[in-house]
Amino acid sequence: MPASYAYLGPEGTFTEVALRTLPEAATRELIPYVSVQSALDAVRVGEAEAAFVPIENSVEGGITTTLDELVAGTPLMIYREVLLSITFALLVRPGTKLSDVKTVTAHPAAQPQVRNWLKTHLPDAVWESAASNADGARLVQEGRYDAAFAGEFAAARYGLEPLETGIHDAENAQTRFVLVGRPARPAAPTGADKTSVVLWQRDDHPGGLRDLLGEFATRGINLMLLQSRPTGAGIGNYCFCVDAEGHISDRRMAEALMGLKRICLQVRYLGSYPRADVRPGEVRPPFPGTSDEEFVGAADWVARCQDGRF
Repeated sequence: MPASYAYLGPEGTFTEVALRTLPEAATRELIPYVSVQSALDAVRVGEAEAAFVPIENSVEGGITTTLDELVAGTPLMIYREVLLSITFALLVRPGTKLSDVKTVTAHPAAQPQVRNWLKTHLPDAVWESAASNADGARLVQEGRYDAAFAGEFAAARYGLEPLETGIHDAENAQTRFVLVGRPARPAAPTGADKTSVVLWQRDDHPGGLRDLLGEFATRGINLMLLQSRPTGAGIGNYCFCVDAEGHISDRRMAEALMGLKRICLQVRYLGSYPRADVRPGEVRPPFPGTSDEEFVGAADWVARCQDGRF
């Protein structure tokens, strides 16, 4: 496997900035790809060791392009996550004034994060989506658009100027990125982990989603993301992308996954990995009755009952 990481490019994306916060990125060749799909496919076909892509932002939730790519195709696995605070700059060619801006571009995930700013400052500007924020900057450089929303750091790379900076509709907006590779043994638990799965129901029936969520709830497992995605099998057919607190090696998580495997048509395991928003010493204690010790103790009690030793 090549010692390289694929990422959503071109150079100058928020994805590249987040990727470079990983210590191991310094020892890998970082290769930009034109889309999330092409970056993940590079891993699937062996062109790259792993891919680094955005998966969620705090304004709009899950990034559907990434979720759909992880739901379908050859299975992949999440190994790491990174949180990055996001603010945008309006990048223009030198000499451009705000009154000159008639067309703007950026990645589709950027639009909800600058919608109110646009309405106030550029209400008549036409929005066109780009493959990434940095690609939008490149298109402005080429004269295709008047301005692009991107990181201020991308201006120099594309010969542009930041006309406005610090643009964001929501304070403390963040985007979550994940490092995705081919399936392998998960890293050892840290005590502050997250497990991601995709769930397909056997059939559509009243309380079906409650049945799935009950496998987590009865074991005191907190959910951090729940998003439905269409399966492509017709209107009303959905699978569910779930992020849950805990590691597959935790007894409560393992039992929850076994329960889901029994009742679901299909379960796709996407990995157990360290949470980016928890520091050592900040781990939330388990819900009463859901620690590994309590699960082991309960299993031992059942075994004694079966042996007549209760």
